[in-house]
Amino acid sequence: MNATTEAEPTRLKGIRYFSPSAGYVLTGRDGLVHLPWEGRPPIPLLEEEYPAAEKAGGPDYDMVGRGIYQALRLDPECAFAVHYAEVLKEAYPHIVSELGGQVIMLEAKEVDTPYLDRKINFLKILSLLDQDNPGLLVEIAVTFMERGSRLSTLHLAVDSWYQAEKYLKKALELDSGLHHAAYAYGETLYVLGRYQAAAEIWQSVAAGFGVEEKRRFEARIASILSGRVPLVPPVDYLTALSVAVEQHDAGHNDEAAAIIEDVLADQIFAEQFPLSEIYYLLGTCYQELGLAAEAAEAFKRS
Repeated sequence: MNATTEAEPTRLKGIRYFSPSAGYVLTGRDGLVHLPWEGRPPIPLLEEEYPAAEKAGGPDYDMVGRGIYQALRLDPECAFAVHYAEVLKEAYPHIVSELGGQVIMLEAKEVDTPYLDRKINFLKILSLLDQDNPGLLVEIAVTFMERGSRLSTLHLAVDSWYQAEKYLKKALELDSGLHHAAYAYGETLYVLGRYQAAAEIWQSVAAGFGVEEKRRFEARIASILSGRVPLVPPVDYLTALSVAVEQHDAGHNDEAAAIIEDVLADQIFAEQFPLSEIYYLLGTCYQELGLAAEAAEAFKRS
């Protein structure tokens, strides 16, 4: 049995899989597309289009394109994702072009938090289409780092920073000369509490940067070697702050303020992660608790 037919397709909302009969060939674009489907995985189709495909004995060109595109947008790591991306690359240049346009649009403006996940998925699809491109992996990682640092998505901090580490490691395996990616990789290790490993990474790439950046590296490396690091991994503090956000949203401002105060009591973390949004949240908590002077001081630091 072909490897593509051994695994089970990933269940996705609004998607139904079609297994074409032997001899099915995907055709389209006025004869430019002629792809025999033998050996390929089941075809993801939009649920509402499945009956028409079944009645016709197989989906047409547009049905297949829409189904694959939607499946990959929902889960670019779904079963057979690589195979589906190959079909897009071979048969749907207009969809590939649209993907690139979507990413450019999202990069051109400050996007709201929900769009970060969309951007990550688009980048993952592009990476499937161009698997030897480390730059796409770096872009995915940087977007995860952003997601793991935003106040509104701190509840995803652990997953975000581990994902960022994973993609930066993959990028560096493809091209070890990406100095800025290596610096970012060290940053992920630092946030995850692997301080010594971060110092080693930064030491190995410092020579590739300018004087000012090298000084910044050296200061951080010296801080690590002297033991001047946060008391717990920064990702744990970020997770604690996400709990503070939840407590504030639930109206428990005293508990939210207490959590934030505990985190900010670690001066090293507070210095290295100047989250202005956190001070604003703390000021809001104080304000709602009737602590005007404390609120004013917190707002001043936001």
